[in-house]
Amino acid sequence: MKSALKSGLLALAATALPAVAYAHPATGEAAGFSHGFAHPMSGVDHILAMVMVGVFAFQLGGRATWLVPATFVLVMALGGALGVAGTDLPFVETGIALSVVVLGAVIALDVKAPLAAALGVIGLFAVFHGHAHGAEMPEDASGAAYAAGFMVATALLHAAGLALGYIIGRAGERQGAFVTRAAGSVAAIAGVGILADLI
Repeated sequence: MKSALKSGLLALAATALPAVAYAHPATGEAAGFSHGFAHPMSGVDHILAMVMVGVFAFQLGGRATWLVPATFVLVMALGGALGVAGTDLPFVETGIALSVVVLGAVIALDVKAPLAAALGVIGLFAVFHGHAHGAEMPEDASGAAYAAGFMVATALLHAAGLALGYIIGRAGERQGAFVTRAAGSVAAIAGVGILADLI
């Protein structure tokens, strides 16, 4: 059990490493696929939320395994369009931080939400994440490549969360559930730190 806990927490920590490797791109520098790809990797808040989406999808199982991440990416694209259009969306950073807290808590508490409710919550948070990406997206031709970049990066982080759930699940039903819930707790606590501007 200690080995499974250690593996799960190390995997969760490893997903945060890209935040060290990328600088958050400034609005004037946001251009092309590479900058779009870097944006979701540029902060622990985005990384944790995206990975938790994948873990949550794995935890729900069945159709949710692909519907939850797909819904997030599609609704995030709509949020990105709002950001590009200059539509004011209040509390974007708060919404992003709350997504980490809520998703972490849902995983920690092993909430078996109905699929429609899960998609609704995921969609709500996706709007905030998308708006943050879109607000930095250029309006010229490089904007499409930038959008493709942040969508691909998001999908890869979701895949990392699904893989994390699978790896933890291999530890056995009892140990795997414990490690998954521990990972959710760590994410929720980190989200509170982000919300309080401590991280």
